[in-house]
Amino acid sequence: MKTSLARWLDSDIVHSFRSSPVAMLAAAVALLCVFCSVFAGWVAPHNPFDLSTLELGDARRPPAWAAEGSMKYLLGTDDQGRDILSALIYGARISLIVGLASVLLSVCVGVSFGLLAGFRGGWVDAVLMRLCDVMLSFPAILVALLIAGVGRALFPHAHESLAFGVLILSISLTGWVQYARTVRGSTLVERNKEYVQAARVTGVSPLRIMRRHVLPNVLGPVLVLATIQVATAIITEATLSFLGVGAPPTSPSLGTLIRIGNDYLFSGEWWITVFPGAMLVLIALSVNLLGDWLRDALNPRLR
Repeated sequence: MKTSLARWLDSDIVHSFRSSPVAMLAAAVALLCVFCSVFAGWVAPHNPFDLSTLELGDARRPPAWAAEGSMKYLLGTDDQGRDILSALIYGARISLIVGLASVLLSVCVGVSFGLLAGFRGGWVDAVLMRLCDVMLSFPAILVALLIAGVGRALFPHAHESLAFGVLILSISLTGWVQYARTVRGSTLVERNKEYVQAARVTGVSPLRIMRRHVLPNVLGPVLVLATIQVATAIITEATLSFLGVGAPPTSPSLGTLIRIGNDYLFSGEWWITVFPGAMLVLIALSVNLLGDWLRDALNPRLR
């Protein structure tokens, strides 16, 4: 008898993944970014948070292959003398944490509201869907700017953890709407099927039916949407940091590095903004390609 691992390796999703070079390359890039971010303390050649190791004399040093470059700083340094490569590794960790946390919060809220609206119907469905319509009428980046700005104004001297919490909340405030509408549509189809009707007849509580029977059958589109939304959340975090209302200035976020490098772009220090921008594009592109593959792999019509 095959083990569960062997059955999983023989599944259609694994076969689709093996037969897609783009998906394999995107997964390798994403895993490399995650690995470097998780083990940044061991992978990064320098610690950009350690102010005692920064040397202002090394500020704005070009990459190692340039005329004035040094092998000590492979990708050069920023205006404070921080190693760009180390800042990219730590900045990617910040972006991934904020992106994953905001998507996780959006999924929890959106799936809960979507299940409740689709299964109960009536005035509950009407109220929740009108709330979704109101949230969709505002651009997501403007809502995030508003929440992040208000949070900074209310807690000007807050700890960095609180600042990151406000940032995650600001990104999640509009992100849950898409999950709610997606789950609601799937739940409207599932609630009229025979297995749900049989569970109702046998006296199973509505909450148990939603959790044990309906939820597993509506998670496919949610998984695909969440994968793609991780890249969107990372870009939103970088945008907010670029505008000065995202990650704290002391944290080398990718958006913060791009904003700093933008001031020196036309004076010749192009590496301060080009490398963080390339890192941001690489992460977002790899996650989006994985999301596109997962969408096709979970669609039975495309198999």
